[in-house]
Amino acid sequence: MNTRKVCPIVLRERGEGIQFLGFEHPLAGCQLVKGTIEPGENDEDAAHRELNEESGLCLEQTFKRIGVSEKIAPGQEWVFYEVMLPKSAERWSHHTEDDGGHEFRFFWSDLDRPLDDTWHEIFHRALDFYKDRIS
Repeated sequence: MNTRKVCPIVLRERGEGIQFLGFEHPLAGCQLVKGTIEPGENDEDAAHRELNEESGLCLEQTFKRIGVSEKIAPGQEWVFYEVMLPKSAERWSHHTEDDGGHEFRFFWSDLDRPLDDTWHEIFHRALDFYKDRIS
């Protein structure tokens, strides 16, 4: 049985385009928010929880379910959601207790720009899946 993951894609409008939220993990490069869906947990509730745990954002609005993929990482099923932020800081850091505690540095990136090699391969696949589903 696959491990179930949730990946909330956080967006904002900026000028003429859309940006998505990413963060720099101190040990593992640039990433999207994602995490494991706990047994008995609703997918959207998991998206809200993971976003709060990893970024500090606590959003009240409903997230839009985008789709499910088993092709992001072996043995994993990823459930994608999106949410649009009305406004936010340009950059911030958030201390998470996961894996003994880390400081994650959050930033915005243009959705239409390809990811560079600072992003792990699974996040290239995750963002490609997301873009394919919304185009």
